[in-house]
Amino acid sequence: MSRHDPSPLAAIRDVLVGTAVEDEHEPASSAIGYALTLAKAAGAHLTVQSASWRLSGDDTWLGEFDYTGDAMIDRRLEALARSVAERSAGDAAQAGIVCTTEAPSLPFPDIVSRLAGRARLHDLTVLDIGSRTYDLDREMIEKALFHSGRPVIVVPPGHDAFAAQRIIVAWDGSAQAARAANDALPFLRAADAVEIVSVGTEAEIQASVPGAEFAPHLARHGVNVSVNDLPRGGGVAETLRAQAGLFRADMIVMGAYRHSPTREYFFGGVTRSFLRGSPAPLFLAH
Repeated sequence: MSRHDPSPLAAIRDVLVGTAVEDEHEPASSAIGYALTLAKAAGAHLTVQSASWRLSGDDTWLGEFDYTGDAMIDRRLEALARSVAERSAGDAAQAGIVCTTEAPSLPFPDIVSRLAGRARLHDLTVLDIGSRTYDLDREMIEKALFHSGRPVIVVPPGHDAFAAQRIIVAWDGSAQAARAANDALPFLRAADAVEIVSVGTEAEIQASVPGAEFAPHLARHGVNVSVNDLPRGGGVAETLRAQAGLFRADMIVMGAYRHSPTREYFFGGVTRSFLRGSPAPLFLAH
């Protein structure tokens, strides 16, 4: 199949998008709009999990909150979550997308666990980052990514519509980077231009599997690929971010690392930096 195949995204058959309503005044989810347009482009089934974060009950880990009127807050958040789900279902129907919605009301740890379980049943998961509390967004992303075995697309605010004409693959020769590029193949094949970007000293780049050696593999899959080795400069994340802007990237493909010395999950420094501010949606795989 050549890169000019009219439906390279056909390999994506189902997409999960998750959001957790925690505030009556929080910005609208960019991930939902992105997932809707992605499902439309791929002809995929869409599942929307619009959960509300229930404050009442046994949420002792949230002891710093004032629980006065929690039940009333719970009801308002549940109504908001249902409203998001219903609106998403309506938008999907109008776009001709087959859509399933659910609006569970759960303590936050159960929301992220439920999301990770659902993620195992879909080709990929789409989540927000940046519009809400960073640590809560990051926990949803970590659980969905590290506990599902599936890739996650992380959508910054303002990226409400799917686009993948120009894609950067962040390459360091690692198994994680290879896995991310492999999982992203439907997008890479559909793109007009893909650039493999390696950042580091010449010795660091040559010590790993160079991007120039990986490029023929992608080309055999019909990817229009080029290679760009860049000096480290002010740092790997800063160099990648600047190059994504120069390349006008619609998507950045990146392998995700984890460190769990205390049973918690922590992203590596480059991914963590991009989660705090990315010029384009991130395709993450582990």
